[in-house]
Amino acid sequence: MDSFEFANGEVLKNVKVEYMTYGTPKYDDDGLIKNAIVYCAGSLGSFAGINKILPLTFENCPFDSEKYFFISLTALGSSGSCSPSLTGLKNKFPKYTIVDVVNFQKQFLKEKFGIIHILGLIGNSMGGFVGLTQAIEYPDFQDFIICGVSSFKVAGHDFILSKFVDEIITSDPDYAKGELTYSLIRTLRIACLAEFNFGLSKEALRDKPNHELAIDFEEFGNEMIETDIYDLKYCNEASMNFDVEKDLGKIKSKVLIIACKQDPHFPPELDAIPMSKMIKDSELIIMDSELGHLCFNELENISYELKDFLSGFDDC
Repeated sequence: MDSFEFANGEVLKNVKVEYMTYGTPKYDDDGLIKNAIVYCAGSLGSFAGINKILPLTFENCPFDSEKYFFISLTALGSSGSCSPSLTGLKNKFPKYTIVDVVNFQKQFLKEKFGIIHILGLIGNSMGGFVGLTQAIEYPDFQDFIICGVSSFKVAGHDFILSKFVDEIITSDPDYAKGELTYSLIRTLRIACLAEFNFGLSKEALRDKPNHELAIDFEEFGNEMIETDIYDLKYCNEASMNFDVEKDLGKIKSKVLIIACKQDPHFPPELDAIPMSKMIKDSELIIMDSELGHLCFNELENISYELKDFLSGFDDC
């Protein structure tokens, strides 16, 4: 895009957006796409996060690619799109919020596809933050939101985890330099390892022998050093400050909440169930999966429920 203005007034020019499309666009009488579904990945995820729903895009599946046109973006702040790493601005990149992530995506949809209304949005984890924020800021922009393994605010142990990650990163004196050093690579690895315990369920972790867990832990840390530490810092801060609890009543879109009984990040009793009571006419599905916070990799287990929810939008 030519430019993007952040909520704080800062403007970046020649903004890059990484994305992919999948499925079949359908048009209304004005020539506008009317069956677009936007997929929003979790923290620092890329457009490829849409792979989680691809097993359900065949004929007669919930996300039948003959019926829907999917658009998946690498979000603002994530490597591949406009971010601290891609722009080279590092710690001079404008501070952003979830509202900025929403506006970035919304502006792109209009400029690239002429889309001024989408059928729906699917978001998991931080992508759920994006979906809820969009439904609050722009109540008429979408017909439905599917919010998965997510919440209406970052609080309690999740807030402390985010604060811990932020403390690890900012405590490294090299962070202020704005350039990658050996010390920052080590710091990045430690900061990422703090997240290891919040993916799989407690049951799945407990079932693994300690020597296997140690190997998984080591491999996770090695894989995550491919992440840019400045991308992580900015994304973590945006997530840490997320709280839309008082605005949930503004949502007019139909909302499907998907939770996982074994999710160590957002346990249903603290997040999904209270949220379902605060959002009028929302629907709630609680999955049973030892993948825990990663349960979106098993959406085929709730395919009937998904198909039933989406049947209300078949007239698109």
